[in-house]
Amino acid sequence: MPKAPKTSKAKKLQKKVADRKKNPLFVKDAKNFRIGNDVQPKRDLSRYVRWPRYILLHRQKKILLQRIKVPAAIHQFSKTLDKNQSSKVLGLLKKYSPETKTEKKQRLTKLAEQKAQAQKSESKKVQVLKFGLNHVTTLVETKKAKLVVIAYDVDPIELVVWLPQLCRRQEVPFCFIKNKARLGSLVHQKTATCVALTEVRKEDQAEFDNLARDLRQHYNENHELLRTIGGGQVGIKSRHQQEAIKKAFELEELKKTSQ
Repeated sequence: MPKAPKTSKAKKLQKKVADRKKNPLFVKDAKNFRIGNDVQPKRDLSRYVRWPRYILLHRQKKILLQRIKVPAAIHQFSKTLDKNQSSKVLGLLKKYSPETKTEKKQRLTKLAEQKAQAQKSESKKVQVLKFGLNHVTTLVETKKAKLVVIAYDVDPIELVVWLPQLCRRQEVPFCFIKNKARLGSLVHQKTATCVALTEVRKEDQAEFDNLARDLRQHYNENHELLRTIGGGQVGIKSRHQQEAIKKAFELEELKKTSQ
């Protein structure tokens, strides 16, 4: 087939390109990304990384908890204290942190010296945090615990899933906090599932009363915690699919009304 004649506009453009002078300072140098040539550009390779198994399991568990329906008894553990409240609680608990091994050794040697010199030793009852699941459970059952703090990331969750209900029954204020390592640091351990406060000094009584009142309202007397079911969030693909179906139904309804 014969070629169509060039229009005046195309001719002008061709002339402009031909007339344009090349600047020797700015020479076009296209990059060549083949083997042994230019350095490849930086790409986000996170999708291609072979992640360790524990990271994969952690991510899969997080997505699974978003998708499936989580019972209220387990979902309540995600309702942790906010940053301000948790700092107040941890600040109070830190005052009652148990003594370290070196401190205990110093105290016992001092007592031994006083005993050897036949002096009266002042052995007061030490007010410290109680930890260990069995110990805390016994304190709650006997109503000796005044405050119970539970970690939200205990695994398996079945270890502590019944503890909030026990606290409600025994009318002991409790709360959930991030995370078990922070609780462990209070009692000189790597991690701790829960800690309990049994006694409070006079100077901290007012602060403790305010905290206990707030925690009772937020957890003990909040019946919505035991009613709200977690999870049930669909993925982005399913959401788009649902939206498309909804739009199709709306269009059908419009067609029916317009007829």
